[in-house]
This record gives sequence, C-alpha cells and structure tokens, in this order.
Amino acid sequence: MTSEDRRSHFDLAAVVVPDGSNRGREYCTALARVTDDWVIHLFEEALAAHPTKYRVALLAVGGYGRGELAPYSDLDLLLVHDCKARKVAAEIEPVASALWYPLWDSGVKLGHAVRRVNEQLDLVDGDLDSATALLSARFLAGDEEIAADVTRRGRKSWESQRSDYLKALRARMKERQAESADVAYRLEPDLKNGHGGLRDVQTVWWAMAGGLQVIDQDLDDLDAAYDTLLRARVALHLTTDRVGDVMRLEDQDAIAKTGGWGDADELMADVAAAGRNVAWLCDENWNRAVERDPQADRAIAPGVVLRNGEVELTEGADPRKDPTLALQAAVAAARSDCRIGRATLSRLRDEVEPWPGDWPVGARTELVALLLEGHKAIKVLEALDQHELIARFLPEWEPVRSKPQRNAYHRYTVDRHLWEAAANAAELADRVSRPDLLVIGALFHDLGKGYPGDHTEVGMDLVREIAPRLGYDRHDVETLVAMVEWHLLMPDVAMRRDLSDPATIDLVAGLLYSVERLELLHALTEADSKATGPSAWGNWKKELVDELAMRTRIVLGGGDVTEVAWQLFPDAATLEVMALGEVDITRKDDRITIIYPDQPGTFGQIAGVLSLHGLDVLSSRAHSDEGGMAASQFRISISKGELNWRSLKSDLRKGLARELAIEARLAERARTYRRRRRLQAEAPGPPKVKFIEGGSSNATVIEVRAVSKVGILHRITKALGELGLDIRHATVQTIGMEVVDTFYVRTRAGDLVMSSPHRKEIHKALLHAVA
Repeated sequence: MTSEDRRSHFDLAAVVVPDGSNRGREYCTALARVTDDWVIHLFEEALAAHPTKYRVALLAVGGYGRGELAPYSDLDLLLVHDCKARKVAAEIEPVASALWYPLWDSGVKLGHAVRRVNEQLDLVDGDLDSATALLSARFLAGDEEIAADVTRRGRKSWESQRSDYLKALRARMKERQAESADVAYRLEPDLKNGHGGLRDVQTVWWAMAGGLQVIDQDLDDLDAAYDTLLRARVALHLTTDRVGDVMRLEDQDAIAKTGGWGDADELMADVAAAGRNVAWLCDENWNRAVERDPQADRAIAPGVVLRNGEVELTEGADPRKDPTLALQAAVAAARSDCRIGRATLSRLRDEVEPWPGDWPVGARTELVALLLEGHKAIKVLEALDQHELIARFLPEWEPVRSKPQRNAYHRYTVDRHLWEAAANAAELADRVSRPDLLVIGALFHDLGKGYPGDHTEVGMDLVREIAPRLGYDRHDVETLVAMVEWHLLMPDVAMRRDLSDPATIDLVAGLLYSVERLELLHALTEADSKATGPSAWGNWKKELVDELAMRTRIVLGGGDVTEVAWQLFPDAATLEVMALGEVDITRKDDRITIIYPDQPGTFGQIAGVLSLHGLDVLSSRAHSDEGGMAASQFRISISKGELNWRSLKSDLRKGLARELAIEARLAERARTYRRRRRLQAEAPGPPKVKFIEGGSSNATVIEVRAVSKVGILHRITKALGELGLDIRHATVQTIGMEVVDTFYVRTRAGDLVMSSPHRKEIHKALLHAVA
C-alpha cells in the first residue's frame, strides 16, 4: 500500500473482509496486519525523506500493539529515539511529522508520542497507563535494538514495582466497573469497560506480568469469552460506522446480522454468557492474588468451615451423602460476606447430583435462609450458577440463564432480575407473615420468561411443579402460584385505575381474597419494580400502590371502602383552592399540579402546553369533583436543558384561558422534533382502544395504548371532547416507547356510554387521534 492509497480505517476493514466473513479476533488481526504494512511504508518514506544518524524505532502500543485492531480503534504509535535533546527538533520532529500527517489526513484516530528512550522509561515509573502500554508494545520498523531495549527495560520496571502496579490496576478496575456496571446483566452493555468486559481480561494479562498466577483452564476460558466480546465489538463498529463500546438497543438487530448471529436475542445471550464468565474468572483470580493472614479454621456448619476468608468444605464432608452442603456453604458465605473457595466450588460441581424429584430434607430451609440474606446472596448465587449448581437443584432455571430482556423497562437479564427481586424482597420480609413465601415467590415470579408462551401462564405451571418438590403444602403452593399469576396486578391497577372507585378495590379484593396474599403481592410489587429499573419505581408509584393496598385490606377485613375518605391531592391548601374555585398552578420537584374550573377539553389543553415545552409526561392523574372543579397532577421528565418554570406557568394560564394556539404550535413542534432513541427490541404493536367492562360503577373506562408521540395526550383528550365525553378521572403512563392512558368518562348528561354505535365512533376517533 503506497502513501497515495491512504484509506480511512473503515476502508481498510473493507479491504480485509469485503464479504464480512471474518469476525472477532481474526478480523482484528487481519486489519492490524494490513495496517502494519501501511504504517511501516509511511515510516520508511518519512525516514528516507529526513535521514538521521540517530537510532529511531516505531512501536505499536495498546490494542494495536496486541495486534487487535477493531475497525474504529485508535491507532496508538510510539516513536522512540536516542537523539540528544537539543537536536530533536532538527533530527526527529521532521520524521515524526512526515509520519503523523498522512495518518491524520486518512481520517484515522491517532494516538501518538515521540520520546527519547530515557524519557519513556522515566514516564513508565509510577504511571500505570504508560507501564501497561509498554507491556503490549510491538516493534514495527526502524532500529530493532533500541525498540527491544525500551520494551525490556519497561517490563523490568513493571516487575520491580509489581506490588504498586497491581494495587493501582485493581483500584482502576473497580472504579471502571462501578461506572459501567455488568456486561452480563445490562440491557446496553459496555463491551470494553463494563464488569466482565474486554478491559477486565486485559487487566488480568497485565497483572500476570506482575506475578499473578492464572491456571491454564482459566486462561482458555477467558480467551474464549474475550473472542465473543471482540466479535461483538467489531460488529458494533461496522454496524454503526463509528467508534464505540456500548451496544445500544436500537443497533442490536443490525449488530447481530453483521456479526453472524441468528438474531439479536442470540447475540445478547452470547454476550451475557461471555461477560458472566469474564467477570467471575477475573474476580476469582484477583481474589486469590490478595494476600491474607492465615487463620485457623472456624466451623460454621457440619462439614463447612471458614478458612482464610473463604468458605470451604472439610475433607470429611461428602456432598453425595448430604446434598444440602452446597446450600449450607452458600448461606455461610452470604452471612460472612465472603466467597466460596474455588476448590469447594469444584468439588460441589463434581459431586453434587441433580435433584430431579423432591428436595432433600432441610434444603428448602437453606435456600430461604440464603435468599433472606438479601443482596449479599447475589454474588454467592452467581458463584453457584457459574458452576451449574442452581440448575442441578432446579432444572427449570437453565432457560433463564443469561436470558436477555430487550426493552427500556428492564435493566437486567432474567436471571439477574430474579436474584435482585428476591434480594429486594428480603429487605421487606418484616412486612409479611410468611417471609419464606415472599422470597421464593420473588425468585420464581418471572421464571416463565425462559419458555415460549405467555410468561405468567407458563410460570404458574412451573411453580405448580416446583413448589411441591420443595416440600410446600397445597395451601402454600396455591399462594405461590397466585403470586406469579398476579405479580403485575397491583402496579397495573394502581397506575391505570381510579382508586377512589369502589369497583377498582372490589376487583383486587376479589382476585386476592386474603390479607396474606395481599401482603405478599404488595411487597413483591415493590421488590419486582425496584429490580426492574429506575423508571419502574418511585414515590409516585409507591403512593398509589400503598393506597391500593390500604383500601383493599379494608375490604378484605370486612369493611366498606366507601367509608374511607380519599382525595387525589389531600393537602389542605389544595382542597382550599378547589373550594374557592380558583386556578392554581404549583410545582414540586418533578410534579406539576394544576387546579382549575372543570370545563370540557381543559385536561387536553394542559397536556398540550406541557408537550410544547418539551416535557415528557411519565405519568399523570386527573380528577374532577361534583362541585365543578378539577385537579390534575403530572410527573414529568425534562428532555433538554432546564425547565423554564415562569414561561411554562404563563403558557399554562394562557392554555386554560384558551388564549394559546396549541394545535398550530404542536404541529410546528412535531415537524422539528428529533426522533427519540429506540428503547426496546421490538416496536410497540399497533394502537389499541379497549373498553374495560365493569371497570367502574359510575363511569365508562377506556384504555388507549399507542406509540408515544409529540402531543399525543392532547389529541386523545381532544377526540374524547369532540364526541361529547366528560373526563371524570384519567391516569397516564409512559413505558418506554409506549403510552398507556386510561380515561373514566361520562356523557354530557352524566351517563355511562352504553350505545354500541357511540362506542364504535369513540373507537374510530381515538385510533385516528393516535395514528
């Protein structure tokens, strides 16, 4: 390749694999090889044009030094020389400039440095980045002796300061992992910097130069996982046509196709499995590298001891005779907040037989005890799962291992979500009379997601099979089945129904029919929501779920829910303003409350103004009283910049007074609106309009589902108003790319909508409004 054939990095990739057949490390190696030819030729041209009597060498460092060049990776080069300081400008800088400028002109992102040998070695001392760069340095061209001298002395410096470097490496790794989270469990993993990512493997390689001992099998397993992550990163670069390490959800289908996976689910499952292996193996080997003071064995349970900070089985312990030893060791590790020893995990993997039938006596007690340790149990469960032990106890677990949930609502794979839910449930155990059912129900509530079909129905069937094997009686089995069946009931009702309507409370009470189940579902709702993601739980949702639980408990206890005073906005100031019939607009954090005389279309006017100001309505409640006043409360998300409250408040008053051209302004905003990122694997289905029969005793309940768009709530409410409907209550919820809005409406005469032709017109108008 001549200097006239300069190409961009992406063009080089096309030269290497025009059909995309090479992937992962093969691709990177081939690209590095072609790039070597090009860079060496440029260096030789530069040296020929600017000859010097001093020794000069060109080295590849970083990923390029390892021969591992992804399509948009930086090209990291180091030019070393032995020129005297006062002559560098005349002798070396012309050579460097003649090399760097063609690379810059080609569009390559270049990382470069020019240093005297001693300068480079001085920089290595105490500088982690410079030290690790030399560990992967590779000679390209020039004086090979001076290059070898730099790399040899760099390694010597590393070995002489290994203790300091290892500490710095470990600290850097933990800091990086905390910022980027787990590759294995995240919806949008960071392939390079996440916990279980490429950088973790590289850190182990660097640590080995400092004396970290890693067994061959671990190196082989790390290498295989590294290949998978590298293959995904190459496909990411080629798909997005830019540098990057985070696999965004909207790109995953294309990445899978480019990388040769069958589909995005297969891609994400492979990435999750590779990230899991890297995280566990790296943590395990780093853990063994930490020096500990020898301690005498401390017995924890028969056959289980705490030895030098790790839980181990004694030599006389026999997992074949006592299958519960694995769970006993797990409980001990969680309670002591330490790891199960590597040798013990290997013994358990080799000696524990599958439990196809009823569980051994005491096993369920140990599992419950483990789960009740909360978040300390998660890393122990990961260790058991890494050695395929959970599936030995529970064959139904295998299909959810590393199972992705590719939507904006969930942040974890199914297995990790279930562990997180169980850990959250353990923190709420004092709220229920049966903590064991709570944590077991949390562990199993989404188990059906590993199988085809509706995950709730499949999960109910699975629990009917599993719970008796654990030793639960008929009553408890049915309770666990009910927890799976209704695990979405309370959040759905709380966020979409009118809690002041007795029909809503009677519905929930009739489905649960016992205080015990209500308590369990109430706690599971919170545990599940917190494990789902930050958008799934907050004060707003908690208040509604707590209100629903309180009112349902009254009915289940034999009371009359109508006797319980309930106000949507119960503070005295709000009630006073409503009584005076005045307009009032207030804001507290992410909530905006508006009180106004109830007139047709007013709720829609408010929604339109919020949309004009770029505010996403995450959820909303509206209610009107019999005195002609209404109150609406919106929980908002500000998409760009800071909220201009003065301007918004002014526009809200204009909107209420019908002094704002909302329709025209929304149309203008829609034309200039930047399409939002896709936040789920599949786009929401077509819009749906559903009449909820029996949803209310005094209103007609309509549920609308549609893709979220600018001004959609305004259009829906306007359509209802045009058909002569009065909104008595409304709940609005945005989930990812979809809105789920519920409206309690009456005709202008105050009647329910019973006429079939009228309903057909409503259905048609609403579909048109959201199309």
